[in-house]
Amino acid sequence: MSLDPVQVMKGQDPMPNTCPSASNGDSQASWDDSKDIHENEGSTKKPKSGPVRRTRKVEGGIFFPKPENAVTIAVSSRVLFRTEKEQKVFEQKGIEEYLRYQVEHENEPFAPGPAFPFVKALETVNNRLRELYPDSEELFDIVLVTYNHAHVGIRLINTINYHNLFIERFCMTGGSSPIGYLKAWHTNLYLSADAEKVQEALAEGIAAATMFMPEKQIEVSETQLRVAFDGDAVLFSDESERIFKAHGLDKFFEHERENENRLLDHGPLKGFLEVLGKLQKKFYAKGHRMDCPIRTYLVTARSAASSGIRALKTLRAWGLEMDEALFLAGAPKGPMLEKIRPHIYFDDQMFHVEGAVEMGAIAAHVPYGIAQKYPHKKSTNAGK
Repeated sequence: MSLDPVQVMKGQDPMPNTCPSASNGDSQASWDDSKDIHENEGSTKKPKSGPVRRTRKVEGGIFFPKPENAVTIAVSSRVLFRTEKEQKVFEQKGIEEYLRYQVEHENEPFAPGPAFPFVKALETVNNRLRELYPDSEELFDIVLVTYNHAHVGIRLINTINYHNLFIERFCMTGGSSPIGYLKAWHTNLYLSADAEKVQEALAEGIAAATMFMPEKQIEVSETQLRVAFDGDAVLFSDESERIFKAHGLDKFFEHERENENRLLDHGPLKGFLEVLGKLQKKFYAKGHRMDCPIRTYLVTARSAASSGIRALKTLRAWGLEMDEALFLAGAPKGPMLEKIRPHIYFDDQMFHVEGAVEMGAIAAHVPYGIAQKYPHKKSTNAGK
């Protein structure tokens, strides 16, 4: 099986539609079809006032954290929303027809994409943080990043208001690379459908991943953000994976035993786990360890007794707590992820991403390390 970014997996039931009147352009449904949202005035469609949006305020003014203080999550419009129809227009008819199409359909909200539940969970955490720390700027701050021309911004803004999302920071690059802007935003995580831009971000030291979405998405928690990570080449470097690829499983185990007291080097997503841990500790400090709205998982194909101790010692030395750690010894990850129901799962191997997507989990590929050169073989149980 091969996946394209944000490609819907076939052979499963359609994804539950959390917003029945939302459309990605495949149907004639539009905002004016909902009398709760729209009214017709002549031939012009105008959205009414949508649901009351939550705003963060300090001393009477709307509060936006400074990028250097916030945990900045940059999300591509193609993973936050479903834009397959529009992408086909662009690929088949070119930029001018694409822009015309977007303007003509700007009163049709996009349907939720694979990053949508993740973003909603971030907002849930922000609400809890605001209750406990009213004046703190240590919050998740979401930046919508798109290659689109500014004309398309109207449809994006309408969609964000329709779905009652708190996203005020936009970066519309008109076809240019957004990577320089990501650095200016102090981005902690970048999620995109463009694998090349994800690789470019990783090369610049920005945690990044390409998102994938199943046709049928398992239900995720509305009160707790759940983030699952692979170990090697995600949280850790690909040092051990290189040993496995070059010399096989026995040498991998031998290498890990000999080096169990030497810390693994950091991987591309270590920094994101660190900021999650920092926010978790803010809840712990207020007595909310047991009902913390952030929960993290290590889901690795490493074996516990043979190679797990080095991973755990490394996390402990970094001062990072992982709420749950699953050492699968080469067993499929999909069934475990189906039980965890994460808002996002990060893995460097497409083999594991595909397995997660098959089970209905939202997964993201981190194109980093030796596994990109030597893809995982189904007949072999890797140590990572």
